[in-house]
Amino acid sequence: MPSEKEHKEFHSVAMDGEGWHSPPGYPLEIEQKILSGSLDEEHMTGSRTRLLRFKPGAYTTIAFVHSYWEEVYLISGDLIVGGPDAQHQTTFLSHTYACRPPGVYHGPFKSETGCLLLEFHYYAANPAAP
Repeated sequence: MPSEKEHKEFHSVAMDGEGWHSPPGYPLEIEQKILSGSLDEEHMTGSRTRLLRFKPGAYTTIAFVHSYWEEVYLISGDLIVGGPDAQHQTTFLSHTYACRPPGVYHGPFKSETGCLLLEFHYYAANPAAP
C-alpha cells in the first residue's frame, strides 16, 4: 500500500517543459505534472495532487470515469464540458470547482484558450477494513 504523501515545503513549480507529460489515454495537447503522491488504480490505494493543463484548442473525445474521488479547481483559462456541439456544452472559467465521487462519468472536455487545473485524486478509506 502506498505511504502517505511526502513532506514538501514551499518550492517553485516549473511551469515550462520540465516534468510535464501527457497522461496515458490523453491527447498530447493535454499534460500533467504530479506535485505529490501516487495513485495505484489496480489496488485502489493512494492519493495524488497534480496540475493538468490544456493547450489552446485541446480536447478529449469521450467521457471519463474512474474508481477514485476527484476534486478539480480551474485556476485559469476556459474549460468546456459536454458533447460535440454548443447546445450540449457548458463553458467554465477560472475559479470554478468540481468534486466527483468514484463511478461518475464526466466530459468530454475542451479548451479554446487553454487552461490550468489543480486536481486531487484519492481513494476513500474503507470503513469495513480492520
